Parts: sequence; structure tokens; C-alpha cells
Amino acid sequence: MRITRSVAGRRLRAGYVATTGLTVTALLLTGCGGSSDSDKGADADGNITLTVADFGQFGYKEAGLFEKYHELNPKITVKEDTTAEEKNYYPKLLQQLNSGSGLADVQGIEVGRIKEIVDTKADSFADLSKTIGVDEWVSWKAKQATAPSGAVIGAGTDIGPMSLCYNRELFEKAGLPTDRAEVAKLTEGGWEDFLALGEQYKKKAPEGTYFMDSASAMFNAVVSSSPEQYYDASGKPIYEKSASVEKGWKLAAEAASKKLTQGLAQFEDQWQAALRKSTVATVVCPAWMAGQISTYAGDANKGKWDITSAPGNTSANWGGSFLAVPKSGKNVAEATKLVKWLTAPEQQAAVFKAIGVFPSNQGAYDLPDVKNATLPYFNDAPIGQIYADGAKSIPEAVLGPKDGVIKDSISTQINNMEQRGTSPDDAWDAAVRTIEKAIG
Repeated sequence: MRITRSVAGRRLRAGYVATTGLTVTALLLTGCGGSSDSDKGADADGNITLTVADFGQFGYKEAGLFEKYHELNPKITVKEDTTAEEKNYYPKLLQQLNSGSGLADVQGIEVGRIKEIVDTKADSFADLSKTIGVDEWVSWKAKQATAPSGAVIGAGTDIGPMSLCYNRELFEKAGLPTDRAEVAKLTEGGWEDFLALGEQYKKKAPEGTYFMDSASAMFNAVVSSSPEQYYDASGKPIYEKSASVEKGWKLAAEAASKKLTQGLAQFEDQWQAALRKSTVATVVCPAWMAGQISTYAGDANKGKWDITSAPGNTSANWGGSFLAVPKSGKNVAEATKLVKWLTAPEQQAAVFKAIGVFPSNQGAYDLPDVKNATLPYFNDAPIGQIYADGAKSIPEAVLGPKDGVIKDSISTQINNMEQRGTSPDDAWDAAVRTIEKAIG
């Protein structure tokens, strides 16, 4: 998942995280040298323009990093070409890779696509394994972008460690604890405890409110907290017999049947309205979700929300991306330097401060702008600590080339259980038919 650029999003994310200031000195320490003789894209004066193609909101503009890079490297100018929706960006990237033309010097790749790119297009990208310091990343992040040859084709940008966002005001009205430590204790046994908490909420729930926004979000969190998801290590789809999928589906069906969920498609207009009107008490919360909630719940709900750790003792990852350098570029050496700089701890901390997406580079976790970060909108929740703790307990998962298609197909049918009352058996059969058509 990548936050979509919007006027509202940019407005509300200004000063998103309360932290200590990131110093210019820290940024300068990771600056790069001038242009390389091996690059063919320089003009007569040695000036180079690097293009970065990405999608949604990577945060570099908001953090002022491209301008800072130009200050450190006066002969390098960076231009960003952003596509609002990743679903429109990715087909274009594949077309460019197949034709061998039109690629930027740096290309963003979403985590749901990285396995397909590693399996089918790894030879199109520069090997970053000797450049980016693979050991700096959470281990599972680096492996996601590693080809069988050992080549690392993408440097990790952000990750989405899971937490739980909850509406303190609604919890209080329903007679539930509002302290984040107490809420965490009530769900420490896992997602089964989470549903039990939902049943407690329902007994005294304020009229017209629901315990959760979407059972499909809970399903995704359950599956994402397991090493075994939709594929096995050989690349074979196993979603029909995956233990985590079975567990997530069962819990989602239970939530739908007990009317614990409002059955909203996340990020759509009705979901945004529910946040604004405070009709949902909890939202499964990967790191980037807090920005969505604060944007759509609006200033009137500031301080009414809080964040605690995700249910259970194992966290999950939802979202994240990579920066890759196409071999066909005219500025491969300089593009590689830029990618190394953008994904260094100081720059990832600056992006976190600007828009709240959490670093994949572990070196950022001890920097003040991450370690001491709190979120004023969410009752000053210590998000730097919550997300870092979550990141450390995320299991290494096997990814598949069509993970996104499988997940979206199942989510659609969970939504049908919630909104249309479709039986779990009929909904599952419909999901399987859709998936089989899509992946063959």
C-alpha cells in the first residue's frame, strides 16, 4: 500500500510526526560525490538530470530530499515523475521493461509486485548488493528483492509494521479501557481475543457504531503475520490449504456473522465518511494507516484516537516499496548513488518525520526522529517505539508473483459476506473462481 497523493493528505501531513529536528549535518554526512565518468547522460558541463518514477507518496518531495541532494551535488538535478495510483503505474512499468525503453533512472516497485519482478525481470536491473548495505535492512525486506543469483535489485524504502488504531472516545462510551497498555493486554492472545473484545464493545456500543471498519483488513493482518501465506517456497500457490488463510477467513466470517464490522471497503468514500463521523471503533493499522485516519477523520477528531500494539505476539507487515535502477539507464552509477542516499537511515528518518511511513533501514530506529517520535493526533502515541517493536517481530514470509491478486479477490468476497450476507462457503467458492481465472 502506498499513500495516494492528495491536497488533503499533503495539508494534514505537514508536521505529521512530533520529533526532534533532523539536522543538516546528519544529511550532509551521507551526501555523494559528483558525476561519474561511467555515466553517459551528462551534458557538456558535466550536469546530470536523474529521473525517479514512483507512485502514490514516497515522501521525498515532502521531506525536501531532492532539493537537499542537489545542494550536496550541484551537478545533479533530480526530477520525480509520480503516478497517483500504483495500479496504473505497474502495467506501464512492465510495458517499458518489455520494450526496453521509457524507463526512468530510478523506478519504484511496490512490495506486492517485487516477487514477479525478481522472478521475471531481475536481469533488467542493476545489482545493488554491494552498494546499499543489505545488512542494514530488516532481513526479510532485503530477501524480498533478492534474485536466485544473489543480486539485490531493489533498495528498501518503507515497511508497514502492524499496530491497532482505536477510537478512545467510543471505547469509553462502550465501557472499555482506553489506556493503550490495557487495550494491548486484552488482545495479547491474538485475533481471537480481538473478536472477543469486539463482542464486549457490541454490548454497550453507541448507537450506529461498529467495532471494526473491515473484516478484510483483519484477514490481511492475520495472513501477513505468518510465514506461510499464498505461495510455498517452490512458487506454487497454496492459498486453498494455507493455515493462515484458513484462520483469517474463519475469523473474518465470524466477524461478519456477528455484525462486528461495518463492512466498508477501505479508502473508499463511505470508509472516509465513517472515520469523519466516528462510526468505527478500531482500524487495523500498518504504520502508514495513521496518516489515512488523521486525514479523513479530520481535525474534529484529533486526540480521540490512540494506537497500541497489534493483537498477538507476532506482528505483520502490510505495505512497503523498493527503489530499483534499470541497467538501460544512461546514469546508472549516479542513480545508484542516489538510491543509496535516499534509503540511508537519515533520509528514511526524514521521510518518516514528513509523512509517517516507517523506515526499513534499521539504522534509522535509533535516530531521535524515529526513536522519540510521537503522534499528537493519536493522543501522543509513541509510534517510533510501537512500530520498531513491531518491525522486529515480523516473520520472514514467502511472497508470490500474484499475492496482490489473491488477496484482493478474497477481500472482495469478505466484503460480500459483510454487506450482502453471502454465506462463507459461497463467498469462498467465488473467490477461488476469480483467482483461478487470474493466475491460471
